[in-house]
Amino acid sequence: MTDQDLIYVLALQHVPKIGDVTAKKLINHCGSAQGVLKETQSNLLKIDGIGATTINGIFDSKHLKDAENELQFIKENNIKSLYFTDEDYPERLTHCIDSPILLFQVGDVNLKQKRIISVIGTRKITTYGVAFCEKLIEQLVPFDPIIVSGFAYGTDITAQKAAIKHKLQTIGCLAHGLNQIYPRTHKKYMTQVEEKGGFLTDFWSTDPFDRNNFLKRNRIIAGMSEATIVIESAEKGGSLVTADIANSYGKDVFAVPGRATDSQSIGCNNLIKTQQAHLLSNPLDIPYMLNWQLENNEKPAIQKQLFVELNEDEKTIYNFLKGNDRQLLDVIAVQCNIPIFKVAGLLLQMELKGLTRPLPGKLFELV
Repeated sequence: MTDQDLIYVLALQHVPKIGDVTAKKLINHCGSAQGVLKETQSNLLKIDGIGATTINGIFDSKHLKDAENELQFIKENNIKSLYFTDEDYPERLTHCIDSPILLFQVGDVNLKQKRIISVIGTRKITTYGVAFCEKLIEQLVPFDPIIVSGFAYGTDITAQKAAIKHKLQTIGCLAHGLNQIYPRTHKKYMTQVEEKGGFLTDFWSTDPFDRNNFLKRNRIIAGMSEATIVIESAEKGGSLVTADIANSYGKDVFAVPGRATDSQSIGCNNLIKTQQAHLLSNPLDIPYMLNWQLENNEKPAIQKQLFVELNEDEKTIYNFLKGNDRQLLDVIAVQCNIPIFKVAGLLLQMELKGLTRPLPGKLFELV
């Protein structure tokens, strides 16, 4: 992309009331961002779903001037610009309707043929959460995944430090421009991240720092990854928003269960309870569920618990699954003659015992 082309993309990106969905619609209709900005108002209004209020700001020459200034910042700081049709743009993100038309990148990021997962959670991570997070990253090393997070306090930085320790690529998705870093105390980790990964954002250097930026940033974290893993979360929080976004994109979401009395496990437990996330009790469930293969084409072994005590209903379900491979929740309920609401709870108990695992589409199988 030439500097001139980039100026027009920047200008369109910064027009008020034109989000990424509308910008893509306009670009697809006019052929380019430059085509949009040079089109007449009457022709733009002929596009389905485009109104005068939406496009009013397009004709303000101030946007081109601001874009020229931002381009100068980009060039002076060796920032890479990723247009949504570029080959280097995160491939999985291209399938998300509201993905940014333009991303800004620093560091040594290589997304080619890479497994990418997002690891997120509370900023008030507990020792239990830290231990699980570090164990998760350590056990995924043979699969060489990229670890994506938000570079925030707590879970984010725990995951990214663990990735650095094990020489995995890690990407911090920022809720601000590349002229600053938040939180400032994490500045000491920037060089390490950039040497083995980098930072991504769709915010300009001139964009004001705002809490709402974090919610906008979360769509990148969820969208560019194959799956999102929630380590810990309170009853409400940004991690749950990211999990919801990932679900809306049709991505797998995993949550680490905790005790019912632990405040930082309520969010994860609720995700599992409402079937918005797979229960994650063993780090090696991730490669199994995502069908990752090692170089020798072997799947990772997941150890089954021995001598587990089962009640009568659990034995019925276990024996049914033993003879019938993976089955739908509804089918299990009918064939075992157990109410479906009860089957769901029994399967969760059996999962916690390491006997069953959920699969996409409400399927269940024995470990």
